[in-house]
Formats: sequence, C-alpha cells, structure tokens
Amino acid sequence: MNVYINAIEKILPGKGISNEEMEEYLGYINDKTSKARPIVLRNNGIKNRYYAIDKNQNSLYSNAEMVAKTIKKLETNTFKIQNIELLTCGTTSPDQLLPSHASMVHGYLGTPETEYSSFGGSCNAGMLAMKYSYLSILSGNTENAVCTGSEKLSTWLTAKNYNNEIENIKQLKKTPILAFSKEFLRWMLSDGAAAALLTNKPNKDKLSLQINWMEITSFAGELDTCMYAGGDKDKENNFISWREFPENEISKQSIMAIKQDTRLLGKNIVQKGADFLNKIIKKRNFNIDEINWFLPHLSSMFFKNKISKGMEDNGIVIPEEKWFLNLPEVGNVGSASAYLMLEELFNSNKLKKGEKILVMVPESARFSYTYMLLTVV
Repeated sequence: MNVYINAIEKILPGKGISNEEMEEYLGYINDKTSKARPIVLRNNGIKNRYYAIDKNQNSLYSNAEMVAKTIKKLETNTFKIQNIELLTCGTTSPDQLLPSHASMVHGYLGTPETEYSSFGGSCNAGMLAMKYSYLSILSGNTENAVCTGSEKLSTWLTAKNYNNEIENIKQLKKTPILAFSKEFLRWMLSDGAAAALLTNKPNKDKLSLQINWMEITSFAGELDTCMYAGGDKDKENNFISWREFPENEISKQSIMAIKQDTRLLGKNIVQKGADFLNKIIKKRNFNIDEINWFLPHLSSMFFKNKISKGMEDNGIVIPEEKWFLNLPEVGNVGSASAYLMLEELFNSNKLKKGEKILVMVPESARFSYTYMLLTVV
C-alpha cells in the first residue's frame, strides 16, 4: 500500500502586512514603539506576514473557520469533502480548550460523520496530523484522509496581553521594557491555514507526491522547555502551569503570552536536528545526494546558515540551490509552515516525476523534529 498527497491548499488571511505595519495590527505596548522589534526583524529576515485580525484587533476568522475554508478548496470533480474518511488537525493555537480543534473544524465543514483526531504542540502539530493520516491509509484503515496545519497566533501577540505586566513593572519603579524572551515571538509569528488530501491512489491527470516515510522524534526527555504559553519557569527552570498561579498574577506576569527561551534555543535546535537526520540516514539507508528539493521549516532566516553548517559538520551536505523557502514572504505560521512550503512548490509547475523532496520541521517547544521524504509521481 502506498500513500499519496494529491492536493494541497492554503488560506493566508487578510492582506500581506509589512514590517512597518505590524504594530498597527498588534498594538503598541504601553503606547510606545517596541525597541526589540527592529532587532528581531533584522535577524529573522521576514518581510511579509498575515494576521486574521484587523487594526482594531477584531477577528476576521477563527482558527477553525480558516481550516474549514481551506479544506473546502480541496474539492474537485473527483473528490468531495462529504467523502472525507478521516480528518486530522494540528495547531498551536486552538480557539478553545474544549471541544477539540478537529471537532470544531468538522462542525464548520458540516460534513457527515467521520473519524477525526486533534494534535497540539507547536510547529510539529501539523506533521503529527499528517503522520496519523498517512498511517491510517498505509494500514488500510481508510482510503483517504485530510490533514491540516493552522495558526491564529495574532490574538496571543496583541498588546493587551502585555500591558498589565508593563503597569506592574512601572509600579515597582523598574524600567518598563518587557523581557526579550517575551517580546521576541511577537515579531516572529503569523496566521494561516493549509490542508492536504492524502489517498491510496495517485492523481490520474496530474502529479502527486508519494510519501516514502515520515520520521518524528522528541528530545523532551533530555532537554528543558524552550517555547511555551500558559505557564512560566521558576528559578530552578521548572515549568509551572498557569493553574498554579493566583488569578491576579496570570495577568500581571503575562502567563498566557507565548514565550521563547532564546538561549536554550540557540544551544540545541541545530545540533539535535542534525543528530536525528544522521540516525534516519543510517536507519533508512538513505542517500542525501538523491534529494532534489530540501524544504526546511525555519522560524527565522537567522538559522539558515547555522543549519547548513550544522549539517555539514555532521557530514550532511545539501547544496543551497536545492533549498526551497517561503518564510520571508508568508512569515512563520508554526504548524502550517511545512504545508505552506509544500503547497507553493506542489502548485508551482516546478516539479518533475521522479524528483525527491526532503521536508524538515524542527519544534523548539520541548525539542522535537520531523523529517519526511516524498517522491514526485
């Protein structure tokens, strides 16, 4: 049994937003322009992104609505969404704690009863959804599946989620500037959704992507929490859930804001990814020179050269002309980013039968990684 990606679609909400416009949408913390913003943007290389909110922070779509609209774009003369056998959805930013994200997406679709599964986390959530769909078809459990990755992170990044902390700092007569770890991700993340149709038969009249394998692993057993929301770290670096904080402290300390331990990120993210790829090469007896396209999910262009050098130091060389990236144009859309690269390449008319595509998705939340090999058929 083989598994094929036969279609990929996307939604990038609203209009493209430049670096200079970001604070008009996310708001000004303490009514002042951020001092961290130009520093972060200079390093991350992102020139454009999309938000599912307007300049008054009113929502254009919910996360689940975006996903449902994207799935509906998969419909063709040969595939109807009423015939979806399995729906798997991954996101960092569901609209609610309950019901699950996939349940809400199914509700917006309004399709007949179907098997479903939801996946959380951050960048790898969409890949976890894809692997579940892949394995379902591979095992014969279903003949088709739709998997998705999506984010509505903008509402986490608005100034209202930080202003109370600023007021608290002012009351303590400290400098009213947020810790870099808390403001860092405000200038990194954006919104969007993507969906892929997987089946047990390739397209008859156009190209498909055969999934050769998907390898996913976690290093959480040896590394601390790096990117998080809904909690904070104590002095001993232990992670403390929002449930353990007094209600008034949740707002004052911006416990629900998304944060990044940038020192932990820089120390581990590249090396662990190279270590895992080396293990896969040995396990799969895989020749890296056969790759025609390399699609690495990068949170920032800052990591491009570091990843390239990190792989080379481990004996893995992928020439730059094989790299395919769209981070500068669409932004870092977390669990949707790998889908968005695949969507653009798949629908670009650049692919030829027999070409091989290697997808890499690192997740810094607690350090997990996905590698996926595809063949154009």
